Amino acid sequence: MTVVAAGAVLWRPAGDDGTDEKVEVAVVHRPHRGDWSLPKGKVDPGETRVDAAVREIVEETGFATVLGRHLQTVRYPVNGEEKVVEFWAARAREGAFVPGDETDELRWLAPADAAPLLTYASDRDVLDAFAARPAGLRTVLLVRHALAGKRTEWSRPDAERPLDAEGREQAQQLAGLLAGFGVGALHAVPIVRCRQTLEPYAALTGLAVHDTPELGDGAVEADEAAALATLARLASGADAAGTTVAACAQGEGIPRLVRALAAAAPVPPESERDLTDPPCRKGSVWVLSFGPDGELVAADYHRDAIF
Repeated sequence: MTVVAAGAVLWRPAGDDGTDEKVEVAVVHRPHRGDWSLPKGKVDPGETRVDAAVREIVEETGFATVLGRHLQTVRYPVNGEEKVVEFWAARAREGAFVPGDETDELRWLAPADAAPLLTYASDRDVLDAFAARPAGLRTVLLVRHALAGKRTEWSRPDAERPLDAEGREQAQQLAGLLAGFGVGALHAVPIVRCRQTLEPYAALTGLAVHDTPELGDGAVEADEAAALATLARLASGADAAGTTVAACAQGEGIPRLVRALAAAAPVPPESERDLTDPPCRKGSVWVLSFGPDGELVAADYHRDAIF
């Protein structure tokens, strides 16, 4: 038996200048356990871990949030079962703490001051992982289009090949993941299946899907530098205050771009995947976190939107 939970290091700027040079993180007291903890909780049936992390933060702290880089997967035994907790960095948005039965106190503290207050060593390890990198990273989601049937069974131009029934369901599920990461701008390779993959989220938010042909498979192969420059432009358009950019592309260009970004990074990016051979399943998402100089800091892979 495995109990799955999700949570985050919830942070906000602490400096008077409004920058992210100094930050403070939220630590909550749970009266029923008598402990100080990072906000986290169990994943409900039918809920994704991303959705659970966002929901638990609101329930335990009162703050809306935008997820960023994945920090750690923590495993430990509880009453004879294994508990698995996924932690992200999460920037606080609007909200206010209201004491309740689940959490009766919240403290905003500098990471160095928060660590000694945390009851559990695993939470302190997660906080250390957060503090090891800058907080205000810029996030770009590279989305591979959802399932679109077999190319050999499509008689018209391949650019017109649409999502199949399973692909349309994947696209619907993807909308929830994009929401958890605060996506506020949408780009797609101008082929039907890429645009359709983002359409449910576009309909939900009212966002336009902008054509970005530089990220197509053929374009990446012909001019990788131009494709990387486009990604840099998208990253610069992402907002460290919490607005994320999503771009839907194809299965050959995405791994090539992730590999090139990782190779160019001055410090090896954090990732649980081999960035010399990046996976790219249909409907998958790479969450790419960029530093202030445009370097790739972390690369998290979601093989599907129901993680």
